[in-house]
Amino acid sequence: MPSCTPSRRTLLGMLAATALTPPPALAQSPHQTIHLFVPFTAGTGPDLLARILGEELRQRWNQAVIVENKPGASGNIGTLAAARAEPDGNTLLVTVNTFVMNASLYRSIPYDPETGFVPIAEIATGVLALVVHPSLNAATFEQFVAAARAKPGAINYASPGRGTPQHLAMELLKLTAQIDLTHIPYAGSAGAVKDLAGGHVSAMFLPVHTALPLAVSGDIRILAVGSEKRAHQAPDVPTLAELGFAGFDVDLWYAVLAPSGTPKEIVGRYNAAFNEILAEPNVRTLLDRQGLVAQGGPPERLAELIAKDRARWARVVKEAGISAE
Repeated sequence: MPSCTPSRRTLLGMLAATALTPPPALAQSPHQTIHLFVPFTAGTGPDLLARILGEELRQRWNQAVIVENKPGASGNIGTLAAARAEPDGNTLLVTVNTFVMNASLYRSIPYDPETGFVPIAEIATGVLALVVHPSLNAATFEQFVAAARAKPGAINYASPGRGTPQHLAMELLKLTAQIDLTHIPYAGSAGAVKDLAGGHVSAMFLPVHTALPLAVSGDIRILAVGSEKRAHQAPDVPTLAELGFAGFDVDLWYAVLAPSGTPKEIVGRYNAAFNEILAEPNVRTLLDRQGLVAQGGPPERLAELIAKDRARWARVVKEAGISAE
């Protein structure tokens, strides 16, 4: 699962704020307790975002907000639980773009990312950086491609697991650059990053805020970022689009959705609240520290993103012959 791991102090603060939520007073909406379902474990990007949004909602609406982690099956278990919830505005899903990728990776999933939910808002994005171990002797992206083409399949790369955004990002790069790399899937990010820094694997896509300290210490080299624009945390690192792959965009994106059938007025109220929250300087600063960029926008923008990414990753999965099963 893609993760954006917060500092221990930040996460403990968010956990405490949510855990100590008082019983709801007279609500400013027809809702009672709000449940934010996160289909991944505590400490991941969706979990951090749910706790930030939940605390802000609690303060604004004077309502109890509970973050419920429901991990398993690459997010499918928690996502299905959210899809089956009553569409009354009391239950929302906070997730990452694995939500869309799973539709192509699994022979069948128990929800449809376009019809099973009502989009509320894209809440944040996280930049992925293409990195290599110094032993690969590739100081630039061009040298990396040349080395891969010289010995097809000889260079291996790590990911946090089959079907993760980092895995699919590298498979898209392989298709686009016409190179052959060998995939080494791990059970999570920690082992993959450790082996990358130790030189046991040669390359990986990493969240840029994770990559930067390792680059400073000399454990890895950052060759490019996979976003449309340069990452403000690493302004000197070129994008893959600048290096010749126009339209190459493999950002992690995070979103909030409601079960299908949730009334339009409820969706609108949440959308307005989340846009206000994401515009707050303190929230933007907090997200920036975790390598995330606050987004926002109307529900229609998220709906377009879901449809576009579903088609794009379906093509990549088919052409690369990927399966999560």
